[in-house]
Amino acid sequence: MALQDNTVRIGGASGFWGDSMLGAPQLVQSGQIDYLVFDYLAETTMAILAAARSKKPELGYATDFVDIAMKSVLPEVMRRGIKVVANAGGINPQGCADALKALAEGMGLAPRIAVVLGDDISAQMPRLREQGTRDMFTGDALPEKIISANAYLGAFPVAQALALGADIVITGRGVDSAATLGPLIHAFGWTPDDLDRLAGGSLAGHIIECGCQATGGLHTDWERVEDWPHIGYPIIECRADGSFDLTKPAGTGGLIARAAVAEQLLYEIGDPGAYLLPDVTCDFRSVVIEQVASDRVRVSGARGRAPTDSYKVSATQLDGYRCAGSMVIIGIDAAAKARRTGEAVIARTRHILQSLGMPDYTSAHVALLGAETLYGPHARTSASREVMVRISVTHPMKQALEIFAREIVPSGTSWSPGTTGPSSGRPSASPNIKPLSLLVKKSEVSVSVVIDGQRHPSVIAPGTGPAESPAPLAPAAWDDPAEAQVEVPLVRLAWARSGDKGDISNIGVIARDPAWMPLIWARLTPEVVKAYFAHLVQGEVQRFYLPGIHALNITMNAALDGGGPASSRMDPLGKGMGQMLLDLPVKVPAALARQLG
Repeated sequence: MALQDNTVRIGGASGFWGDSMLGAPQLVQSGQIDYLVFDYLAETTMAILAAARSKKPELGYATDFVDIAMKSVLPEVMRRGIKVVANAGGINPQGCADALKALAEGMGLAPRIAVVLGDDISAQMPRLREQGTRDMFTGDALPEKIISANAYLGAFPVAQALALGADIVITGRGVDSAATLGPLIHAFGWTPDDLDRLAGGSLAGHIIECGCQATGGLHTDWERVEDWPHIGYPIIECRADGSFDLTKPAGTGGLIARAAVAEQLLYEIGDPGAYLLPDVTCDFRSVVIEQVASDRVRVSGARGRAPTDSYKVSATQLDGYRCAGSMVIIGIDAAAKARRTGEAVIARTRHILQSLGMPDYTSAHVALLGAETLYGPHARTSASREVMVRISVTHPMKQALEIFAREIVPSGTSWSPGTTGPSSGRPSASPNIKPLSLLVKKSEVSVSVVIDGQRHPSVIAPGTGPAESPAPLAPAAWDDPAEAQVEVPLVRLAWARSGDKGDISNIGVIARDPAWMPLIWARLTPEVVKAYFAHLVQGEVQRFYLPGIHALNITMNAALDGGGPASSRMDPLGKGMGQMLLDLPVKVPAALARQLG
């Protein structure tokens, strides 16, 4: 593909399985892209796909990619010569390709579809278990039975597929940024030794992998973001040195702002000096984000080191069944009545299970929505008159959860006044798919590309062994002036965004004014953050400094009750923890408080 102005233009049409159907048509019709990429997979999604395949073997892929996205744009994609890359294959990439081929044939089209295979390592799990491989986060031994096990592959097989002439590349479990990095490797001829360029291309993929999160979605200053209904999906214009500009289709809503892009840079990363990907170890600490126009942000300065010799593997296991039911409680003391209702349902059904000789629940949890229970001791609403109670339980036997589902409904006439809800149906039990993570040597994973019925082996650089984190950085020390201190919420000083990796929650915090970074660093110590989230966080809290964007990244271990589908919390992915931290009272000099208004 010929490059326009020595740049490659890539549009990010999907941030997850379930994203809007508007992204792909908007980007294709813009005339501003050479590649259209889709990210569908998260750890939770892999669990959902594993459950789907267990019911229907032909499933296990993101059906929206075929039935909605490509159905709406495939003729125009082919007419314009736009290449497509998607990790929609999930745990059944060949099934996804077969469904897309059938769709294309029905339209009278014949795109060359390539499939990247090799991420499914479920056959190796018995060997890995015998070798003593353990969960990389919990240290637990691998289970006897697993539903799926998929390695996070890199971008070079995607580039290989494009070099073989593919119009559409479908992968299974790869790192999210590989859908973007693959086209850049192909277009610019980057090699495994072009580490800084690979880091820059990986950052480009990381910025757009969550769709509109790069164009104003989830931005702290949400009031500034215009026209949510027509928000623009992200377009990156990448250069051969790994730097890039971020923009969006002309005439769309949203916001292209340095702060919003900085939030996305920090989203779901750990140590920013050692962000581990299959193709490169990225160092984002010196990245610079510049506002070069009202609709354009420039990103540069990513650095790369050699990758490790291992792939991360996302696996799933069946851990019994789960069921959750909810109801609304209205009136005086609604929160107290709701909690008593939830506890009564659990107590009653536990008694029934015991009388039938059945074991107790594996877990049981009551959560209130509308009473700020996630804030714990920092809650401000104690007299809410509308509360939803959600009761979630897990159990090794599906029959036990059918009893639980039946016994929720009688609460509407047996206990609290004001009990109601939008529906009176019984909740249903579903498999409790639990994720786990481990490492496997790259040399033990065979990767290949299949196109036109021919299999082409992929040559993967071996990597260099375990990762090493660089020496930590810190801003200049903060000295409090000799004047009174005034408390202000952190949101007056910073932007923030939070996300998850398994049971780890991270919060990226960016100073609104670079001059305030030493003050923020002095106030947001790991001890302060751990104390603020003591009701949620059980593990270690760490922080990392990014001088290039005047930010810090906070990681909190054992923070999400297992995280993803394993968590019983109302916020299993930690999406609200950044917003909660922005409420933290921070002491600032009185003069600064006056400046902040």
